[in-house]
Amino acid sequence: MNGSIRSDKAPKPVGAYPHARRAGNLLFLSGVGPRDPATNAIPGNVYDADGTLTAYDIVAQCRQVFANVRAVLEAAGARWEDLVDVTVFLTDMARDFASYNKLYAEYFTTAQPCRTTLGITALPTPIAIELKCVALLND
Repeated sequence: MNGSIRSDKAPKPVGAYPHARRAGNLLFLSGVGPRDPATNAIPGNVYDADGTLTAYDIVAQCRQVFANVRAVLEAAGARWEDLVDVTVFLTDMARDFASYNKLYAEYFTTAQPCRTTLGITALPTPIAIELKCVALLND
């Protein structure tokens, strides 16, 4: 079975793409960010009166991005333990890697997928983290 996956329990994509796509027994998740699916707010972001981002909470964003990945997996009939590869994008590697790495270890205790973490200069919305995942599905 092949096809696109969408979930009402994950934030709407910010572009023309599905939350995930199944190809055979592999599930490829599009980049998943930490927006709250109910409000579209970014947890931990603080803005000034002009709407300029002044601070963010990487821990809050990590927890939400993990919840969003889980929601997409569940919509496809997959589990957290089915993840086999995770690519993580951080907008401030020096500031956020230690906190993110600690939380990652809490969420991936038994099933540990391969992982790549990249420091980048920006993401399309004012988020500090995004995950790109691949899961292996059981028939």
